[in-house]
Amino acid sequence: MSITTRLYRPEDRQAFIDLNRDWIEDYFVLEDSDREQLEELETSILGKGGQIIVALLDDIIVGTGAILPPHHDPGDGRKWLEIVKMAAQKELRGQGIGRAVLEALIAEGRSMKAHAIWLETNGELKAAIRLYERCGFRHLASDDLWPTPYARCNVQMVLAL
Repeated sequence: MSITTRLYRPEDRQAFIDLNRDWIEDYFVLEDSDREQLEELETSILGKGGQIIVALLDDIIVGTGAILPPHHDPGDGRKWLEIVKMAAQKELRGQGIGRAVLEALIAEGRSMKAHAIWLETNGELKAAIRLYERCGFRHLASDDLWPTPYARCNVQMVLAL
């Protein structure tokens, strides 16, 4: 299986929405913050200086993720970015799609001159957490946690670049 990644194009919009809606609704409940990022991605992600990556298999979008300035400013003078809305097609999870998207997002973060990349997830998503750990993300201690707009998020991680 040969996965390729590229930057988002306007024609990718529905695939981005559908892939993310699928995983969120499989595990959790779609929240207002999700709806904003999905339905208003031109403003909430791209309009804030973010980028979306899509993963393709035989020219079909099978994964996605976004990187953008975080909703929280840590105030340390460094440039932080946040990874959001990582998703892989349900039937193909565990096939390297998430890794391809994550590696492309990290490369995008470097090209955007970030000092660190932050993300949040849920402890039940063990495969995702293992992927983040393998790619160098470390868990934040409870006294380092940032405010979150999501009820489901109880794990926060950071990667220093």
